[in-house]
Amino acid sequence: MAQLTPMAKGLITVIVLGIAGSAAWNFGLKELWQNRGGETSTMEKSAAKAPSANDPAASSAKAAATATKLDGSAALGSAANPLRVSIVSFHGYAPALVANGNSLTTQQNSIYSAKGVNVQFVIQDDIPTLSTIFESGAAQCAWRTSDFWAQEQPNLRNAGLDGRAVMIVDNTRGGDAVIARNPAIASIEDLAGRSVALLQFTPSHGMLIDAIENSSLSARKKDSIRMVFINAEEGTAGVRAAFESANVEAAVLWDPDLALAQRAVKGSRIVYSTKTATNLIFDVMVCDSRLLAKPEGQAVIQKFVEGWMEGVQAARSNPDNAVDALVNTEEFFKLLADKEGKPFIKSLFSNLVWTGVEDNARILGLAGGTNHYERVYRRFDEIYRKAGALANPKSPVITPQDSFDYRFIKSMLARDKSASEAAAKPQETFSQAALKDATQNAAIVTKPVMVGFSTGTAELTKRAQKTIDEEMVPFIENNGKAYFEVSGNSDSTGSREVNLRISGARAKAVVDYLNVQWEFPRDRFKIVGNGPDRPLCNESNPAGEGLSLEECRAMNRTTRIGVFGGR
Repeated sequence: MAQLTPMAKGLITVIVLGIAGSAAWNFGLKELWQNRGGETSTMEKSAAKAPSANDPAASSAKAAATATKLDGSAALGSAANPLRVSIVSFHGYAPALVANGNSLTTQQNSIYSAKGVNVQFVIQDDIPTLSTIFESGAAQCAWRTSDFWAQEQPNLRNAGLDGRAVMIVDNTRGGDAVIARNPAIASIEDLAGRSVALLQFTPSHGMLIDAIENSSLSARKKDSIRMVFINAEEGTAGVRAAFESANVEAAVLWDPDLALAQRAVKGSRIVYSTKTATNLIFDVMVCDSRLLAKPEGQAVIQKFVEGWMEGVQAARSNPDNAVDALVNTEEFFKLLADKEGKPFIKSLFSNLVWTGVEDNARILGLAGGTNHYERVYRRFDEIYRKAGALANPKSPVITPQDSFDYRFIKSMLARDKSASEAAAKPQETFSQAALKDATQNAAIVTKPVMVGFSTGTAELTKRAQKTIDEEMVPFIENNGKAYFEVSGNSDSTGSREVNLRISGARAKAVVDYLNVQWEFPRDRFKIVGNGPDRPLCNESNPAGEGLSLEECRAMNRTTRIGVFGGR
């Protein structure tokens, strides 16, 4: 969620709406815990009201701040005053625990110990707001998903505080997905008229909105998709339960609930996932700006970032130890291991990337190319403002550059030439053979784009190029592992033969531009001229889509880009 724990992602809504809830119970482990003789968490009993000094989330933050005796006069990063970092129970953070010696507190002979910095990880599955965390002193840094950070930073500023992300810690690659019960639902367009369970204002909500908005569905059909928002206190367990009980036809889930739902519902299929949309969801570490403004704070954060990056290498080289780090430090993973086994936890690692220095450089555009983090931050700020997720809708827009402190990753890159060189190389390889294989299936989602051409020509105008830059390129960059079909299309007027020829030439002109100007490999694109043969709108009944005849014909004249592969 960036990826969140099954409970944490759902409880982003808790922050937005001001509801505090339990985390571990939301995976469905509540009964298992009670059977073990455990008591109901006080978090679970929390009242549904905005966090305050008397609320469970705030109390949790204060408790975390005083859980160990800290000497505020001691140097930050010392054993008496460790850097405190708020996290949730999520396998994306395993490298940090490995770097700490498989512990929440820095152990001797650990990576962090060797760097001369002490780090205390604070598990806060009730997810206090950043303002609560920073004001209470519970932690100086905290996890966030890049999309949710775009929601919360305006709120943080409204509270008189601020923060900056200092590193990308993971990148989901299949761990978030739209899943359908009916195999006939093969694309985002097939969701029209169907019900989809999800948690509101979470990365999954944003992912679904992004996919629907980029689909070829008419406005009326987009509105026909019934989003069934599960109560935040039920979390992803509630989403999975709705899906498994057939109360809905599809759901948006993330691991481990995604993997468990696939096991439980035979014949279910992944419709669209971050295995295709590889540059969409990232986790980041956000630190208090007051800390980042001090030289001593900067020095500690530099060691913190470097230790985490070394932890990534250690976790990759020994994933079994990474599993042990999770099970030994977090009750959630201990219960999950008891219920599903350690191999199940290990299997979750394949659906995300622990992002090291090279990955940070690529995602942040520090080795050339697009800054995917800033693109995602900007896109989700737009999505969530439109959806009404911000506590104060009139909060000023924060530029993505003001949300990330690049100094720490840049410092590491300056000393690591091999990481810079690796980040500059293409992340994926593509071939004509794989393109042919991928495009045998139906497109996962198809985006229509109004690329304008002069009558009777296939020459791109400056306006057409701008349209491609703004509407096609971000869509391609989101779907970093996908193959595409670019098709030229026409309405039913004029000669079919002429329309077929000119539509094919126009599709080729678009692909040529994407290849030459944006350096997307030509092997990623299949070129098709459909002419009038693949209408999106029935010109004999445009009113059925709520359109006029000319609007219907304009819809049919779009250049379309379909996404294939990487499911």
